Formats: sequence, C-alpha cells, structure tokens
Amino acid sequence: MTDIERWQGDARGRSRATAWRELVFTVATAPGPTVAEQTRASLAQISANLLEAGTDRTRLLSATVYLTDIANKAQMDAEWCEWIGDSANWPQRACVQAELAPGTLVEITVVTARPG
Repeated sequence: MTDIERWQGDARGRSRATAWRELVFTVATAPGPTVAEQTRASLAQISANLLEAGTDRTRLLSATVYLTDIANKAQMDAEWCEWIGDSANWPQRACVQAELAPGTLVEITVVTARPG
C-alpha cells in the first residue's frame, strides 16, 4: 500500500500539498492588493509546492480558480496565461466566484501528475 505524503503549511488543520502515488494536489493563496498580484504570488507558491513534490506545471491535469468577484477574471487570466505557457501543457480548468477569507481575492487549487 502506498502512503499518502503531506506537506504542512501555515494554516492549521490542512496541508498545502498532498500526494498519493503519481497524483499531487496543492492549493495557494497569497497577500496583495490586487487580483493580478495575488494570482502571480499564488502561482509562484504552487510552482514551489509542485517542485517539492517532484513535479511541475507542465504536468497539470486540473485546476480550479476561485475569485471573490468573477468580474476580475481577465486580470487573473492574464497572470495565468503568462504562467501556464505552451498550450501542450494546459490543464482542464474551472473558474468560479466564491466567498473567500477576508483579504483573499483569489485561491487556486491544482491536481498534477508526477513522472511515473
């Protein structure tokens, strides 16, 4: 039986990343005054989490982006498209409006495959 790996974060009661076999799940939020800045910093944290778990953004399978105001989607998309790169690596992605913690404008979760 394969053990589940967990990477602790700063938030009590949850991990910033988990992995089971070849699948890695991670989430990020970041401080900042704008959706663009929070998105950029969150994606940098996701990159770091994936690297620590033995994978990277070229192996993304799925992503969900939560925005406090869907009207800000274009700002988030600009940062996302810069980060995600070549269309050969694009995951399935959903973007939804949600109520988030105070000060959080964007939260991003991804599922990625590790090399087998």
